[in-house]
Amino acid sequence: MKQAVEVHEDRVVLASAASSAVVFFTGATVTSWVRDGREMLFLSSTAVLDGSKAIRGGIPIAFPHFGTKEDSKLPQHGFARLSRWSWAGAELDNNDECRASFSLDQESTVAGLRWLWPHAFRLVYTVTLTAKTLKCTLNVFNTGSSPFSFTSLLHTYFATDDISNIKVTGLHGKTYDDKVLRSSGVESNELVSVASEVDRVYHNIADDAVTVLENGTKLVSVIKSNFQDVVVWNPWIEKAAGMSDFDDAGYKKMICVEVGQIGVPVVLNAGESITQEQFLG
Repeated sequence: MKQAVEVHEDRVVLASAASSAVVFFTGATVTSWVRDGREMLFLSSTAVLDGSKAIRGGIPIAFPHFGTKEDSKLPQHGFARLSRWSWAGAELDNNDECRASFSLDQESTVAGLRWLWPHAFRLVYTVTLTAKTLKCTLNVFNTGSSPFSFTSLLHTYFATDDISNIKVTGLHGKTYDDKVLRSSGVESNELVSVASEVDRVYHNIADDAVTVLENGTKLVSVIKSNFQDVVVWNPWIEKAAGMSDFDDAGYKKMICVEVGQIGVPVVLNAGESITQEQFLG
């Protein structure tokens, strides 16, 4: 099987058999994953790709916190998705896997934000492509002399022909925080669908529980490691229209199913590290 990794000025392109992936240096954001000729990720047609803001679509990385945080001066979802990551190399193996790695530390964090989270750290993000799967691995290292805590998330936008045909399994019976209604609850539906604005954080989800269905058949399975939570998000009509970098009708063509560590922050002591991962198949 043909495998290749091509490094360009603003992005890296991976290829394995008939599949491909594109990762921008801005945010180490995966913006495309084509499997069997189908684009699996939603990227807004008005997304800004010049590095001046976070990329709207694909798989942005939230770090060192998800959303906003009262005691933080950082913007929503932190600085990882706003920073230009460094190239850390590629690897091709004897099977059909190809890997591309990117790194970020305090010194390379986007200017103006690097000292707003005053901790020494290093992130290494590896994107692994095969003919049928995409794996995203985030390694977080505490390179300083004191502990720090963080929350993190992979903000995956899945593409669909019609949101009305999409359902998400694996969330039944799980507690959630509803950021639209500003309430909490327990999911009563075996199959979660979207018919209005949705922004829910589901807690303590099994690593292999979640599958996105399209017209009743599997579109993609979402397997995770060291991410306890799952977010389901769709901005719907009014919020989509209010975002300059989001297609007005784009809400019909996407659903975000995002693995994250949100409810319970990770604490890393000096010299410690953690590996967080999602596997899409």
